[in-house]
Amino acid sequence: MAARERLTAISKHLDHRPLATPRSPIGNSPPNNPPFPSTRSLYTENKPKMSTQPEHPTLLIPGPIEFDDAVLQSMSHYSESHVGPAFVATFGETLSMLRKLFQTTDTASQPFVLSGSGTLGWDLVAANLAEPGDDVLVLHTGYFADSFAACFETYGAKPTQLKAPIGSRPQLPEIEKALGEKKYKILTVTHVDTSTGVLSELKALSELVHRVSPETLLIVDGVCSVGSENIEFDNWKLDGVITASQKGIGCPAGLSISMYSGRAMDVFKSRKTPPGSYFASMKNWLPIMQNYEAKKPSYFATPSPQLIHALNTSLTQILSRPLSDRFAAHQEASQKIKKAIADLGLKQLATDPADQANGMTAIYLPEGVKAPELLPNLFKKGVVFAGGLHKEIAAKYIRFGHMGVSVTDPKRNDIDKAIKALETGLSDVGYQKA
Repeated sequence: MAARERLTAISKHLDHRPLATPRSPIGNSPPNNPPFPSTRSLYTENKPKMSTQPEHPTLLIPGPIEFDDAVLQSMSHYSESHVGPAFVATFGETLSMLRKLFQTTDTASQPFVLSGSGTLGWDLVAANLAEPGDDVLVLHTGYFADSFAACFETYGAKPTQLKAPIGSRPQLPEIEKALGEKKYKILTVTHVDTSTGVLSELKALSELVHRVSPETLLIVDGVCSVGSENIEFDNWKLDGVITASQKGIGCPAGLSISMYSGRAMDVFKSRKTPPGSYFASMKNWLPIMQNYEAKKPSYFATPSPQLIHALNTSLTQILSRPLSDRFAAHQEASQKIKKAIADLGLKQLATDPADQANGMTAIYLPEGVKAPELLPNLFKKGVVFAGGLHKEIAAKYIRFGHMGVSVTDPKRNDIDKAIKALETGLSDVGYQKA
């Protein structure tokens, strides 16, 4: 992305227009209009104290999400050496906990935690598992498949996109047909596409890939799914899952998190050419990750100790109860939200319930309602939703993120508050259910 495009994207908040930024931005206000009222009373009036955090509008976009107090307090950890014994122990424990989150007990599986965004995960895959000239099949369910494909092209691989209609996903028969027509080194799937709220089914897909094209690596973009959707890394025979800290995992942004199978690491180790990246090179990072998990100091590039502490705290909280309970809570909240949306006479981008994510919902706007009118109205009620992102229909919908503590903390009232705000906000801008 050109520097000028990045600067433009950074300035955008709560708009109906598509953005040229990688991960779930919220849109921008119309030109020459102040974006939102700045008075704190707009979102503190009649608001119960939810935590020790300063009063703020509840962030219900598909990431970053609301964070638990203890996670944020971990960020204030005093400065310490990134190769000192205390931090090394924390980082090592964090890597081991990630194995539990991804549900892998295979000692050949390899976690990576690098300073960066979820987008860095694309580079790890494209720079290390693909080589120039390799064919890659990218299953397309929205904005992020386009970006993943562009990343592969950057490193010289040859991506082919298998596209589905907006709000749907490629079906198994057409995937099988594509795999039968060409030998693909890698197949990628976006588990939850942040631009559409479409959920892809992984277990059946993996069974298909291993049956039809067993040498093909199955790589999952789980940036908007890890922590809110069930992922059984070993049982489903996945080869890689990339994610980020600021969504379902519930940690501030700044960490690229991923897990790779022993099979994927063997593919990396047998590559014929050096990795195409220096910072994103597994050659440079693999011994670092292995040493940290073994509680041995090691160095390639400086990690963020404060973010690692926050991730450690978040993972400790997540793993303090069965993962099945966490995923059930997200499913229950999602069903409640989707029923409320239907009761309002609204439609989702993902029309098939089997394709609907549990951590976010993409909602078509009613005829005549515009995001630059509705989103600031919701802000006044203390709720922040995201604008549309899919390039073809960005002006026609909004996105509601519901993951992490907003779902799992019984002391919070985020979901009910958001549903009520959406109902009254639509009324305020003139919508009446038919």
